Amino acid sequence: MSMYTHMGTHIDALNHFGLDGKIWNGFTPEEYLGDKGWKKTGAETIPPIIARGVLLDVAAAKGSLPKNYRITSQDLQLTLKKQGIRLNNGDVVLIRTGQAEFYEDAPHYLDNYPGIGLEAVKWLVEEQGIMLLGADNLSFEAFPPEREDNWVPVHTYLLAEKGVMFIEQLFLEQLSKDKVYEFAFIAASLKLRGASGSPLRPIAIPLNTKK
Repeated sequence: MSMYTHMGTHIDALNHFGLDGKIWNGFTPEEYLGDKGWKKTGAETIPPIIARGVLLDVAAAKGSLPKNYRITSQDLQLTLKKQGIRLNNGDVVLIRTGQAEFYEDAPHYLDNYPGIGLEAVKWLVEEQGIMLLGADNLSFEAFPPEREDNWVPVHTYLLAEKGVMFIEQLFLEQLSKDKVYEFAFIAASLKLRGASGSPLRPIAIPLNTKK
């Protein structure tokens, strides 16, 4: 079997992107990058994940998102209000842009997709205390980049500055269709030593919200 570590539903490890010559926790390539990958923060260090999961169905709350649309914290708050839920510290937050609907149509799925913006992830991490993020698009954040000095400001903020990992290319259409917004989130990735990402199989078990 041959595959890339960043294909299909996968999680980005903390060594995937660095900032100012260092990855998360200040590890430098001069000391910690070997001929078989990083010696620190590789995919083999990602633990199994069990937490409360929350779907933020932005595509349903706002309607079809335009190409390259950058999701804001106001969009997320609007979605939470329409869904009648709130975030808790330690949540796994999955964002539906609607892009997964076109997964079988590669030119459409890969082209000018909407994604989250830097201001929105800062709101999620710094004000809401989320543990893990995910989305249904190719590369989580929107392009072109919103900063001239950084090609992937969301990636570097989350991975290199905050130590928050995220999942890409999720399939969230069934959860959206069934209006399942809160669930037990369970996932485990392959222990690929030194890899900057790993395939992941996420499972959502709906919570019994009936009183």
